Amino acid sequence: MSPPHFLVIPYPILGHMNPLLQFSQVLAKHGCKITFLITEFNQNRMKNAIENLGTQINFVALPDGLDPEDDRSDQPKVILSLRNTLPSKLHNLIQNINASDGDDSKITCLVISKNMGWALEFGHNLGIKGALMWPASATSLASFESIPTLIHDRIIDPETGLPTRKQEIQLLPNSPMMDTANLPWCSLGKNFFLHMVEDTQSLKFGEWWLCNTTCELEPGALNRWPRFLPIGPLIQSDTTKSSFWREDTTCVDWLDQHPPQSVVYVSFGSLAIVEPNQFKELALGLELLNKPFLWVVRPSTDSNNENNAYPDGFVGSKGKIVEWAPQKKILNHPAIACFVTHCGWNSIIEGLCGGIPFLCWPFFSDQFINRSYICDVWRVGVGLDKDENGVISKGEIRKKVEQVVGNEDMKARSLKLKELTLDNSAEGGQSSKNLQKFINWAKD
Repeated sequence: MSPPHFLVIPYPILGHMNPLLQFSQVLAKHGCKITFLITEFNQNRMKNAIENLGTQINFVALPDGLDPEDDRSDQPKVILSLRNTLPSKLHNLIQNINASDGDDSKITCLVISKNMGWALEFGHNLGIKGALMWPASATSLASFESIPTLIHDRIIDPETGLPTRKQEIQLLPNSPMMDTANLPWCSLGKNFFLHMVEDTQSLKFGEWWLCNTTCELEPGALNRWPRFLPIGPLIQSDTTKSSFWREDTTCVDWLDQHPPQSVVYVSFGSLAIVEPNQFKELALGLELLNKPFLWVVRPSTDSNNENNAYPDGFVGSKGKIVEWAPQKKILNHPAIACFVTHCGWNSIIEGLCGGIPFLCWPFFSDQFINRSYICDVWRVGVGLDKDENGVISKGEIRKKVEQVVGNEDMKARSLKLKELTLDNSAEGGQSSKNLQKFINWAKD
């Protein structure tokens, strides 16, 4: 029997592309054939990175339907354009692939990420199997799946998704209590909520909803629906490049010069924007620490991200600042003491696999739920609290770093959770078995 041929279709932002790339690398190691779809805009922007990813995966590019000068941080605009532009071009792409080398080359399964649910319905109509690879927590996926119930129980407004009143709810058994104002769609606007209602309906055409998680991390969500399939952690070896952005590897050499558990690592992922006042306060907070720090500061690429003005009094002599970092290597480096994070799911999984305690600084979407898991359920981190002006002060940063660094009980829990998490991907582990189950399903 021929190995399955997966056409992987991520939503074209880094937080979706990287986990689907990591999953593709895992499938390729199991002998599967992979065609990975990116937009022409990202192909031009990431040309060198794609060339350095090796030959195991075949990358193909299609237009996203936007003009070069359009703002691709406008997510509703991107989502609508992709839905209008891609189906006809995707149909031609699949026809061309299927005609190229006979039966052995035919696409047997589509794997898509959030915001691309229409592609599962599209594939279903062509008789092609489909699966969702969810790039966030299983609990956040369960929250979207629970929208009809939340509307029925009058917890949220059916038109906007906003809570009808201030309250805390437990979305699932064995999950933390949640302020309804922190439901994943509340900070993203009415249009995003209505899109996700529609997108979640399309996800029903995927037989499996794959999640980069484990049964120990999110039992409540994973036990709720039989199509949830945990396959995490998707952590490749250090030799495998699994990011589309150019990484500054000099920071690893810099870490080598520091003693164990001495460096504070700060990174807020690929999308979160730190406002100018908050950026300056963070810089002053790191200066106050009297500890070395490694800080990822993305370059300003548009008018919304002019946040890189360092304050007077910031020297930064104890730290190293880079534009992008090889995060998995960093979080597995013995010099790292704690991780100041936006609580994006990819970062959390990488931190858990490094056994690193967290300082939680969520910005939007599922990041608030993830903070609750870190602080209240797993107890491997603490939250950073805003003052009356809505700013996380330099004093708060110093206080919470000191609270985490050197906390032996928290470090012990972090190392125990690391062991439990990684065991799932080892041979005979539950995630490893689930992955083989998925590949066997795709072959049939």
